[in-house]
Amino acid sequence: MVLTTIFLLANLSVKSKKSTDPLFYVFAVFSFTSVVSITNALQHHGFIKGFMDFYISKGEPYLSTAHGIMMSYWDGVVHYGLLLIMAHHMTAGKPFRSLALVWAGSMIASEIVLITGVVVGKYGKNLLPAFWRNAPSLVLPIWAAAKLLNRPRELSIIPADKVEVEQKKTLLSRPTDLLLTLGLMGSIIFTAFRGFVVLECSLDFCFTYIFQYEPYMKDSVGFPKVTMLVFLFYVLPLLTACVYGLYTPGCTWMLDWTLVLAGAVMQWTHLGASVHSRTPFTYRIPKDEWRQVVTLNLLYTAVPVLLAVRCYMDQTFFMKNVPQEQASNGKKNN
Repeated sequence: MVLTTIFLLANLSVKSKKSTDPLFYVFAVFSFTSVVSITNALQHHGFIKGFMDFYISKGEPYLSTAHGIMMSYWDGVVHYGLLLIMAHHMTAGKPFRSLALVWAGSMIASEIVLITGVVVGKYGKNLLPAFWRNAPSLVLPIWAAAKLLNRPRELSIIPADKVEVEQKKTLLSRPTDLLLTLGLMGSIIFTAFRGFVVLECSLDFCFTYIFQYEPYMKDSVGFPKVTMLVFLFYVLPLLTACVYGLYTPGCTWMLDWTLVLAGAVMQWTHLGASVHSRTPFTYRIPKDEWRQVVTLNLLYTAVPVLLAVRCYMDQTFFMKNVPQEQASNGKKNN
């Protein structure tokens, strides 16, 4: 798989005159690390043997945890697929900015949780030199996201009169946006609630939730607690801003930040680790509550994804307002 990745990216680089874009080389580097990730995941589930033993024992032992394995699957399948598609789009001259923002949001969130979780969890007592290779894995996606956000957006061509008509509609006149707003408000409440739970809130319903519904958040590895805190301090403000963006016309930043948010809120690693066999039995989701917890987490993930799709498919409400005089002059000139 490593040789195949190198061959594909080298072939794309030779074919394209646009491979001088530094993002191409960032995607190439992370394609290689994604292959390493899927190798780690496959070995821990017994599909292959002998590839990662030395590195796990002498480099990054936390990659053998449930969180590390599920994160490796996400990186080796979803990130790897996105990277190859983006590299192809880049060499073919097709737009890739939207996909890249989703990838950047997912990578940044994954690395913040991994790095912080290792430091504050049980593996922080004995950090090995290989741990520091995660620093570029966080810095490069942040740099890539900043570079992408400074590039022109992939905007649709929409007549000014259509923009004006759409932006005059109230939230109640836009049922899709109304449902998304309600979903976002529910996500805000759920985010704040789980943040208070991991901060050891003394209220009875917080105590009940962490013991009867998501005991994984008490695991000493530190990753689930850090995940909830990242959601509380970073995702929650974005969710709140998105409610404002659905209510107020002309918020073009919604077209970018909803993509970043959709990538960051993916629950695969957290949800997968909470039911994984490598998680101690007492920290797994109880069988009696399994369906409710999984459904709630999937809905939590679905809301930002659906919001990003809505913003990408219909950009009219989020376009900048065009003054009436300017629109009229444009029609006369035509």
